[in-house]
Amino acid sequence: MRFLLSTIGTRGDVQPLVALALELRGLGQEVHLCVPPDFRDWIDGLAIPVTPAGPELRRSADAPSAPPSPEQLRRLARDSVAAQFGTIEEAARGCDVIVAATALQVAARSVAELMGIPYVFAAYCPAVLPSPHHAPPPMPGQPPATVGDDELWARDAARFNAMFGDALGSHRASLGLAPVEDVRGHILTDRPWLAADPVLAPWPGGGDVVQTGAWILPDRRPLPPELVEFLQAGEPPFYFGLGSRMHAPRGLAEAMVESARALGRRVIVSRGWSGLSLAGDAPDCLSIGDVDHRKLFGRVAAVVHHGGAGTTTAAAQAGAPQLVIPQVYDQHYWARQVDRLGIGTGHPPVTPTADSLIGALRQVLHPDVAARARTVAAETRTDGARTAARRLIASDL
Repeated sequence: MRFLLSTIGTRGDVQPLVALALELRGLGQEVHLCVPPDFRDWIDGLAIPVTPAGPELRRSADAPSAPPSPEQLRRLARDSVAAQFGTIEEAARGCDVIVAATALQVAARSVAELMGIPYVFAAYCPAVLPSPHHAPPPMPGQPPATVGDDELWARDAARFNAMFGDALGSHRASLGLAPVEDVRGHILTDRPWLAADPVLAPWPGGGDVVQTGAWILPDRRPLPPELVEFLQAGEPPFYFGLGSRMHAPRGLAEAMVESARALGRRVIVSRGWSGLSLAGDAPDCLSIGDVDHRKLFGRVAAVVHHGGAGTTTAAAQAGAPQLVIPQVYDQHYWARQVDRLGIGTGHPPVTPTADSLIGALRQVLHPDVAARARTVAAETRTDGARTAARRLIASDL
């Protein structure tokens, strides 16, 4: 069989699909990836065929900008849907199944319908999928909810229709496909997959959801020598990172260093795409690029991060206490889960300062939190990608 795996997003969106692709290939299947061009060199190095989709994302992460106007958003949505139809249709030729991740994959199901092949939508977080047991992820700039979850889900569906309905409808009409009244439901399907660990992020109920476990990419790279040397030179440090696309508020790196020193800890800062960087060359601080998170997280005192699904899962599997600083979308869900499970805490909904980080890190360093983190680590699963691959091959969709 030949599978097309497609997503629009940052490394946290792409890496799980790479994990699934390697599992499928290891089971004798053919795989093609359709992802943003930022990741082409990496995937080429894994000898997986890849089609670049959309613009480079890193350029848009280099500096913060004003939120787009509603008209600009509609224009971006129209252009994105048009590009998706062309790119995914070309990449899917000869494929037997399309697997799409992230709800911005507006065209993938229509392409599958046009080709007469199965389509699977996969979410990395329960909050993305409608359920009577939780609200949808908050949109940027959205004020605190004053209505019930049912109304919030209805508004969420209306946003999808307003944003993508006309563009999707016109493309489907040009292909001879029937109109779609519920864009979100069309993308997510009646039986979405949930690629999240059932201990860290259990499906709460409502709807027909297939939870496979998180799709974890094995990383066989050793830690860089300078990082190993730093780790060996003293007590376990704090790790600070904001993922590949989160904006680093002015002065955040300095606040991180100050908070760590106040608690007698050294600092590792991951640069990512966020511009998070250290000034000077102090011996108790180290700036790093991309490394194997699970190898590193097992050797730090605490992981301070943005709350992406992949980083949260990696820290949990390493048994590391966590402090989550959520900014957007599902990151707020992961902050709540870390707190609920007792494996760390979420930062208050304010811009982090040295004092706020010190207070939160004191909670995270409590021995009960470390003990709970080790317990949860032993309960998490690492076979999610293989479970998903076997279901796909067996056509258990």
